[in-house]
Amino acid sequence: MLDALIFDKDGTLFDFRASWGAWTRSLLAVLTTDEASARALGRVLGFDTVTGDFSPDSPVIAQTVPEISAVILPHVQGHSLQSLTDFMTTLSAEAPMVPAVDLRAVLGGLKARGMTLGLATNDSEVPARAHLAGAGVLELFDFVAGCDSGWGGKPAPGQLLAFVAAHGLDPARTAMVGDSKHDLDAGRAAGMKAVAVLTGIATRADLAPHADVVLADITGLAGWIDGLNHG
Repeated sequence: MLDALIFDKDGTLFDFRASWGAWTRSLLAVLTTDEASARALGRVLGFDTVTGDFSPDSPVIAQTVPEISAVILPHVQGHSLQSLTDFMTTLSAEAPMVPAVDLRAVLGGLKARGMTLGLATNDSEVPARAHLAGAGVLELFDFVAGCDSGWGGKPAPGQLLAFVAAHGLDPARTAMVGDSKHDLDAGRAAGMKAVAVLTGIATRADLAPHADVVLADITGLAGWIDGLNHG
């Protein structure tokens, strides 16, 4: 049986390339002065400014905002780690998120089943709430945690353990849903089932060894839950 789901945000609820490609271009436009320096900083971020693609090891994919800031700080002028982190957090809240699926329909359907829903993201909490509100689904979540909410970031399980503690849930009856190994590792560490989706950068081959199931996107969750609950 399964009672609860905790979701990653970027690459899981929102299409990663469409959403964070635009954010990365905006970041590069502010932090660099010409095309050559933008390409160079893009490479540090694992982002190809020509194709708009991210490399599988891009820090933008799975690292927290302070971690990404630390990666690029040596390559930018006029910022401290804190000022760069604050700037990136503000820019993140304004990023144009592109839903991976019809979030209202899918998440509303899961809530109608009586599921408790949480969010655990390596983005900061304020942008995370802004993105969920912009998609019209914030009120469907019983719990929202960012990397700055007090429980750390993934792959550590702190956010996930806070979710189950806050709602009296059994980790064994909860699943972590995400698009990266960080998400799946966090789920395993918290004693949860691990569900991978393919709306991020990682491939099925990347994720399958670490997941209980690999789904094309979160629309497959209802069928998978039915199989668990009636299998």
